[in-house]
Amino acid sequence: MKLKSLSLALIAAGVVATGAANAVGWNPIGWFDKKQTTSQTSAVQNSAPGTAAPASAPIGPVTAPNYRAIVEQYGPAVVGINTQGVAKTAARGAPDAIPDEMRRFFRGMPGFNGQMPRNEAPTRGVGSGFIISKDGLILTNAHVVDEADEVTVKLSDRREYRAKVLGSDPATDVAVLKIDAKDLPVVSLGHPSGIGVGDYVLAIGSPFGFEQSATAGIVSAKGRSLPGDGYVPFIQTDVAVNPGNSGGPLFDTGGNVVGINSQIYSRSGGYQGVSFAIPIDVALRVKDQIVTTGKVSHARLGVSIQELDQSLAESFKLQQPNGALVSSVMPGSAAAKAGIESGDVILSFNSQPIGRSGDLPAMVGAAKPGDKTTLEVWRAGKKIEVPVVLAEAKEQLAANDADDGVRQGRLGVAVRPLTGEEKAAANVASGVVVEQSGGRAARAGIEAGDIIVSVNGTPVKSVEQLQAFVSKANKHLALLIQRDGSKIFVPVPLG
Repeated sequence: MKLKSLSLALIAAGVVATGAANAVGWNPIGWFDKKQTTSQTSAVQNSAPGTAAPASAPIGPVTAPNYRAIVEQYGPAVVGINTQGVAKTAARGAPDAIPDEMRRFFRGMPGFNGQMPRNEAPTRGVGSGFIISKDGLILTNAHVVDEADEVTVKLSDRREYRAKVLGSDPATDVAVLKIDAKDLPVVSLGHPSGIGVGDYVLAIGSPFGFEQSATAGIVSAKGRSLPGDGYVPFIQTDVAVNPGNSGGPLFDTGGNVVGINSQIYSRSGGYQGVSFAIPIDVALRVKDQIVTTGKVSHARLGVSIQELDQSLAESFKLQQPNGALVSSVMPGSAAAKAGIESGDVILSFNSQPIGRSGDLPAMVGAAKPGDKTTLEVWRAGKKIEVPVVLAEAKEQLAANDADDGVRQGRLGVAVRPLTGEEKAAANVASGVVVEQSGGRAARAGIEAGDIIVSVNGTPVKSVEQLQAFVSKANKHLALLIQRDGSKIFVPVPLG
């Protein structure tokens, strides 16, 4: 599980205990023993899923939502997630950097990158998730299952299942799990457009491993953009979310899931009043791609942007500091082909106004590669319209299936094809580049950035070919890896 940082610590709400013999687990005994009353059932069912709040809500006394009814009706669909994996740690008492005279003793060893050899320590983690289909489809955070070798799902009735990670998307922090079960309880799915700032919301999960925990609060902002999470317009709340709540549902007052609890903003590492949830519509788009194609594709415009303040707006002769200021344009990108220039201010995307710069990445992320769109651009004191055909972000293997060769359950790498420029720079005719390494591959010394040139002596020309090689392999593979201009065969046991 990953940690994120801003000027303060922006922490993904997951728990990892390196080297722990026993981690706090999920043991929801007696959580939902009581039956729901008729009045409680009506309170939930009479709220139409996804219904938007009135444009102008009346000010006055408001009856608190029936959280008890929501917990009793939909709580059984919330699951606990336990993970196990292996993390690399520096050798005890040894500095990371090693003297030049010692490098020759390590050069050529799998995993050597100029640092001291690293030990491996077992890791255990706790997170949350929720069931969206009766046959066992589950949504959670990508960072909850990141680099996990084993994922166990625990239901509220104490049943446990080994879960298969169908796929995960680090860009949106969404993962899809599957367990082999039938007739499971499921949540009701809503839509973020049905909630507004000030509305009540409820979270259910396992903070710090304390099962049976429900916390409540209000929506404090919508459409938040966070550094490193440009595709996600987060729902900000003041619901108490802590490590272990990651991947759990955020409910509206009608009992509909409107988000996935993902991150907190904190100086201490614990909850300090600000939490962030991934809108459920973003998560469902990712889920649909993973279930249908086994991977996630994101559109790409190809610009670096920054926020406008009043001084910059006046410099560009804008009346208000609205829009996204283009600071640079990537060569060969969709924006470059459309004629977008540094200094342009993008005011709208497909007629959707851009209030802050963070609005633009979320809009692009909601589109598909190949979509034709129109940008309203402020240039040299005038508005112009620029048609753009969106490109695709670099391909990354998102699927994770034990029956498929290039998936974390078997090999443990996420790979993508090499670009023409990368082939020329590495002086290779073909190969795929490793973007993430975990499980057996990481234990064998394969790292992100390595180029897999061949498998068992046969050149690798595509991601699909690598998948085929590994799926047909029995117990071992010999991968020819190129790193920093040097090549070495790395044996990988597949078990």
